[in-house]
Amino acid sequence: MTDEKYMNLALTLATKGIGFVNPNPLVGAVIVKDGKIIGQGWHEKYGGWHAERNALSNCSESPNGASMYVTLEPCCHYGKTPPCTEAILQNGIKKVVIGSLDPNTLVSGKGVAILREAGIDVVTGILQDKCIELNEVFFHYIKTKTPYVVMKYAMTMDGKIASASGKSKWITGQKARVHVHKSRNQYSSIMVGVGTVIADNPSLTCRIDGGRNPIRIICDTYLRTPLESTIVTTAKEVRTIIATACNNPEKHKPYLSSGCEILEIRLKDNHIDLNHLMQELGAKGIDSILLEGGSSLNFSALQCRIVNKVQAYIAPKLFGGSQSKTPVGGVGIQKVSDCFHLKNQTITWFDEDILMEGVVDYTCLQESSRK
Repeated sequence: MTDEKYMNLALTLATKGIGFVNPNPLVGAVIVKDGKIIGQGWHEKYGGWHAERNALSNCSESPNGASMYVTLEPCCHYGKTPPCTEAILQNGIKKVVIGSLDPNTLVSGKGVAILREAGIDVVTGILQDKCIELNEVFFHYIKTKTPYVVMKYAMTMDGKIASASGKSKWITGQKARVHVHKSRNQYSSIMVGVGTVIADNPSLTCRIDGGRNPIRIICDTYLRTPLESTIVTTAKEVRTIIATACNNPEKHKPYLSSGCEILEIRLKDNHIDLNHLMQELGAKGIDSILLEGGSSLNFSALQCRIVNKVQAYIAPKLFGGSQSKTPVGGVGIQKVSDCFHLKNQTITWFDEDILMEGVVDYTCLQESSRK
């Protein structure tokens, strides 16, 4: 097998940690000796052993003189676990092949330097783009200390997220909806506006076997979330944060008694400041958000430039109606040149439904503003 094939296996192993390692990165490791795989491992859960140590502990024979393939640069500092560079040296690994360097300033090339100084042959950049893509959330969070935001919505082919009467269940089919729940498992939190809570009374939980519920975040400027809503009545079972500009302790009490957390956020244009909210959530260790908001919240999020990726599920249906809701509302843009551009687009089929994904490219907005 080639270096690329071993790294592809390490990437596959890394995905087994999805939903369990946040805010740590997804990492996989493979150990090869005399052309034979003798050990495999991945980072299984936050606070647990890293991929390198798991692979070493799973070796079928001594790893002395073997090569290790790992998707992310081995750590070289003490955190919840000892440095992986230390374990690599202690076990006599002679070569380490790395997919991508770690942007964490505590590592960021230092792990490679330690290994090379000890006489280990280190190769970097094998399937680097795939390894970076795997950890797009971690790379963003470690650099900005704010969550990676994925704006998700389902719409008809004529761009409607609800019928003229406001009905939206179900626009897409079963397979597409299952994929949504996989995303709820993947990202550490889910965010909606209070309008969605009032209109739909959602549970915002993950309904796949073995999945875990995301932290629920409600954007509620004036604290209007109904106390009888599912969000509030299940807050002791699923962590729930209500972000509000209301600073009235008496009004907070019933929510706190129900198990909700109240996060006070400053006002901006008569709504909570979403940039301030991102800073506060990042400080709480929340590395990612699946934004399932209504059209107004979606536009506000784009305006504040907090959206990193868009997931648009498109069903082969037509609703019509000039007043039927669209995914992105608000005041909208005035000039075509001011539109929000997406790059790195991908398309996935779920039976008759389509998922289109793209990364928001805010540099296009900066360039158009200079003209």
